[in-house]
Amino acid sequence: MGVQHLLKLRMASSHPHPGAALTTRPLSSLASFFLAPSSTTARSAVPPRHVTLSCSLPRDYHWTAKPAAGRCSVTVGRRLPGVVTMSSSAPPPPGSVQKEEEEWEAILSPEQFRILRLKGTEYPGTGEYDKFFSEGVYECAGCGTPLYKSSTKFNSGCGWPAFYEGFPGAIARTPDPDGRRIEITCAACGGHLGHVFKGEGFNTPTDERHCVNSISLKFIPASEEETSKL
Repeated sequence: MGVQHLLKLRMASSHPHPGAALTTRPLSSLASFFLAPSSTTARSAVPPRHVTLSCSLPRDYHWTAKPAAGRCSVTVGRRLPGVVTMSSSAPPPPGSVQKEEEEWEAILSPEQFRILRLKGTEYPGTGEYDKFFSEGVYECAGCGTPLYKSSTKFNSGCGWPAFYEGFPGAIARTPDPDGRRIEITCAACGGHLGHVFKGEGFNTPTDERHCVNSISLKFIPASEEETSKL
């Protein structure tokens, strides 16, 4: 459609009498035709209202930088500058130990490595602590994390050391692949301890039996424990 024709249409639409004769206008009016602000443009010129947006996050989230206006950016995992990280709801206990299996094999005896890292089992009745009831604390033989008080140890007659509870947060529980038993491991280093059984009828406060390999433990006598605190 030509420019002259567009101009004529605009002037015709603005004439008060549709039947009247069309008056020709100079081409200089073309600029006002294209540059005149439309109603939409006029409305967009009005400054927008200020809107405040907020972000609501669970309590276990925390900001590491101020979020951009109206947007929340959440990154789960390793902390990076200017993003949000999620704190673990169950952090590992202090002194957690992370080693490659080659490192464990270098610092553990062959039997310790077989049981702690390869989830083996010692023969019943052969363990050092099976019928051992001195006062003190049992630590993980792999990383030294305190696991059990001697006061929680009892004679179950099963052939392995038995405890009815560990230190809070020190023992991790994982169902065996076949779902028949619950494995217990050191929460700090993942070393295999044995299995836990419940509801066997032992006269203990928890009615649980932590069946632990002696080789997975290291006993610290009460006298040495008190000395280490000084």
